[in-house]
Amino acid sequence: MLAALASVGVLLAATVGCGSDSGGQNALTITANAINSAGGKNADEAKWIEEWVIPRFVEEQQAKGRTVRVKFQATGVPDEDYKNRIAKDLKTGTGADVVSLDGIWVGEFAEGQQIAPLDELVGADKVQAWDGWQHMPETVQRLMSYGGKQFGIPQGTDGRVLFFNRNLFEQAGLPANWQPTSWDQVLDAGRKLKAVPGVIPVQLNAGTSFGEATTMQGILPLLAGAGSAMHDGAKWVGNTANFREVLEFYRTLYGEELGDAELQQDAKGREKSFEKFAKGQVGILLEGDFLWRGVLNPTGGSFPMADRDTGVGWAKIPAAAPRAGVNGQDYVSMSGGSGRVVSPKSKNVELAWELLQFMNSPAAYEQWISMGGARITPRQDVNAEVLGGDPMLTFVSEQILPITSLRPALPEYSTVSKAMQQATLDVVTGTSPADAAAAYGKAVEEAVGKDKVASD
Repeated sequence: MLAALASVGVLLAATVGCGSDSGGQNALTITANAINSAGGKNADEAKWIEEWVIPRFVEEQQAKGRTVRVKFQATGVPDEDYKNRIAKDLKTGTGADVVSLDGIWVGEFAEGQQIAPLDELVGADKVQAWDGWQHMPETVQRLMSYGGKQFGIPQGTDGRVLFFNRNLFEQAGLPANWQPTSWDQVLDAGRKLKAVPGVIPVQLNAGTSFGEATTMQGILPLLAGAGSAMHDGAKWVGNTANFREVLEFYRTLYGEELGDAELQQDAKGREKSFEKFAKGQVGILLEGDFLWRGVLNPTGGSFPMADRDTGVGWAKIPAAAPRAGVNGQDYVSMSGGSGRVVSPKSKNVELAWELLQFMNSPAAYEQWISMGGARITPRQDVNAEVLGGDPMLTFVSEQILPITSLRPALPEYSTVSKAMQQATLDVVTGTSPADAAAAYGKAVEEAVGKDKVASD
């Protein structure tokens, strides 16, 4: 029945560009990098939009005496291709009214004036009146903010933790409820795991082959643990004491062969690290909750682990030492995520804002989870309701999101990120941390300008 309603909703939406159609009816278009087909990209999201969001929103509006037409513009392409398409659409006003956007693109799109703050589009009083904000941690809200202004509503997030294999920990004489309080304690655990035959003690992503996974599941959590942000609001981190401290940790880890240096240079290294962890060949792995719900999931995971629920533990990522992390924190994390914005060129901004609120309502998230599986939503009230049966995701929602950090949503981010990846590759392959940090600092200064880079 829902599928039939969705088809009707999509057919009713025959409209071009943003805003009202030729018949004067209220018309909206939603776009996301998702397509409802077998093996399609983010197929569960596309199915949710087509089979639940559209028909239910149309029905809700009908009850208010308003006839609304909604169309879903499905896409299933590489992220960069999707980014380029929506950038053009937002600039020309030929695209959708409600647009799904990766949080890391917000700064670039804002600088290009392709998106606008919600307060300016909708009105500050109406935006602030939405009750959803009170259920979102400030750190999560910032996924869709730039320059202190909110450009959209987050649609999902995640958190990084230290996963560990309890069976290997038992063999190494380590506790099943392990929670390190410093980097030294992580290294000490790695040294004990090294005594277990056939085991990589610690997998900490490094190098350029892992791409952004090196930055998010390696460098940035450590940098936060050393007490520094990637960008402090004025300058990018360059050849600083904190960055050198991160590289020193990499040198210790790989210099003592507590990690597999060759794996970090493998084009398929990340997938292989997942497989090795699932097979009980990796002791500790710094990863996002995606590892739990998407990789190791006994049902449908890419590397299903039959004893995941009993054999895998998780711990908060410690700062280098107690209270040495950003904001004086004992523990740190990194989060990513995406959200949705209203096109500034929309001819139905207020209606698009209603749709955006509807898509971020508790009922909408609960339905999405029922169709696509457990995940962390930006709303703590929803998480408390739907994640109760999953202790790992509950842990991230309750204990990680309040302490997490985000990547800077700035246009130069990808350039700086790649330079950081190269620095770790240099260290893993034998360059001293001091020389690798100096080369990194010089590369960033050349890329963004010396006056925009901090060094000491």
